[in-house]
Amino acid sequence: MAEQITLYTAKTLIYLVLDELALAEVGAQFTRYEIDLGNKPDWYAPKVNPASKVPAIAYGGPIVPADQPSPDSTKLAESLILVELIADLFPASPLLPSSPVERAQARFFIDTFANKFSPAYMGFITRAESKEPLFAAFEALQNLLVQNGGKKFAVNDDFTIADAAVLPFFARFETVLSNDLGAYDEGEGKQLLNTLATDSKYKVFWDYFQRLKARESFKKTYWPVSFLFVFSSCLVF
Repeated sequence: MAEQITLYTAKTLIYLVLDELALAEVGAQFTRYEIDLGNKPDWYAPKVNPASKVPAIAYGGPIVPADQPSPDSTKLAESLILVELIADLFPASPLLPSSPVERAQARFFIDTFANKFSPAYMGFITRAESKEPLFAAFEALQNLLVQNGGKKFAVNDDFTIADAAVLPFFARFETVLSNDLGAYDEGEGKQLLNTLATDSKYKVFWDYFQRLKARESFKKTYWPVSFLFVFSSCLVF
């Protein structure tokens, strides 16, 4: 049985959703503490994460107020590391596949996403670069979905770390483009999104994305209004 978990996070940056999403997936009981990223508490760096980064988890130790973290709890950070930690803490959950091959496939899916989608997204959104690398990224991910034999999710029919790692970023992509926010020409974002949704070439990916968004864990942990407020006011792409 997992010990007490305190998650230090924020609603305003998309990569912070990953760990709360994973905790919701496994049905974990945890304490959530919202960190103001523009005015972090003085105690946060010395008592939780010396790098002062968010998110972080305090695991184990006595149950104490989140703003008074115990020195007896173990402090851990970095989103993807925390996702795997959560999967390991709740082995009855399928979040981390039991098969070594499927675990490797999950990590390869995440690696493909990070190396192909992430730079293409930033180029298009922040520098109005060509959208072709984005289409190429979706095709690469879609090819992996096809190779898994038509399973519901990235690796198998269960929602795994691969799906948790990419879902918040795909949701951000949809939110940004549907609101036509970014450095690209007005209307181009909505047009790109419409192509993905209607062109049969991307049907496998788009159907996968719809299944991801249907997860109750996602509905509970994605706050588009908070994200859009920061995105629009601070140009956090």
